[in-house]
Formats: sequence, C-alpha cells, structure tokens
Amino acid sequence: MIKGLFETHLFVENLERSIDFYTNILKLELYLFEEERRAALFWIGEEPRQAMLGLWEKPKDEIDLRHFAFECNWEWVLNESVDFLKSNDLHFWNFLNDNSEKPMVFANIPAIAIYFSDPDGHPLEFIGKLPGKYSPEKGSLVLSYEDWLELEKNKK
Repeated sequence: MIKGLFETHLFVENLERSIDFYTNILKLELYLFEEERRAALFWIGEEPRQAMLGLWEKPKDEIDLRHFAFECNWEWVLNESVDFLKSNDLHFWNFLNDNSEKPMVFANIPAIAIYFSDPDGHPLEFIGKLPGKYSPEKGSLVLSYEDWLELEKNKK
C-alpha cells in the first residue's frame, strides 16, 4: 500500500529567503512559484518527481517548527556533510553530547545523520542508511560511527 513519503510542507516567514536557501544551498529544484498564494514547490531526489517540498509564507507567529530528513548517501553524510554545512555557515549538531562535529549513528536502523536548521529554524537532517540489517533490539542507541563499526565487528 504505502511506498514512501511523497511530500511535506513547511510554513516560512520570508518565501524569497527560503527559496534562496533551498535552491542555492540545498540545490533542490524549484518547479512552481505562486506569487499570489505565496507558495513554492520543490522536487527532491535524483529520480524525477521522487518527492516534493512545499513552502508557504506565513507571519512568524503562525509558524510552528517541523522536522524532516533528507535521505543522502551514507558516505557523503560521513565524509562531506559537516564540511558542506560549515562552508554554508549553517548551524548543525548531533545527539552524541561529546562536543564533536561528527555525524552520529542510529544503531537500530542503522543510519548516520547530522542535523541543521533552515532560515526559519526548522530542524532538518541529512541521513544515510548504513550497510547492515535493521536491529530493533538496539533500541534508540545513538553512537559515533567509530563505535558503531566496533559494535558491528563484535557481533560477528
């Protein structure tokens, strides 16, 4: 029945600023801009029309912050995402609480991720599925990539 998530929508305070962020920084394809409705729609993904992001302009006090994640190649998340975020002056974080700037691993999925914010403060995420099997027994274990590699090595 359900095969994936096709679209999500966010409210933003300044549509032009957000269009600039999503097209020029995150390189999404703007396919529809509706001046009258103050809306913009973007295609996401390498496949044509794989997924869609809609932005709708609202006054700041009507914006509730929402989170969603962009699926990326796990090697890019591990090796390049932090440099990308730094080079674009984007605030980013992980859940390791180790004062590092490294992406973290959700051991149960397994997937590697790093979080950042858009101009309105929506918490966004780059996430890539790591090689390996889904392991629900690992619960919500979050660890560094190096610790995850050690965990995987020891289970064999």
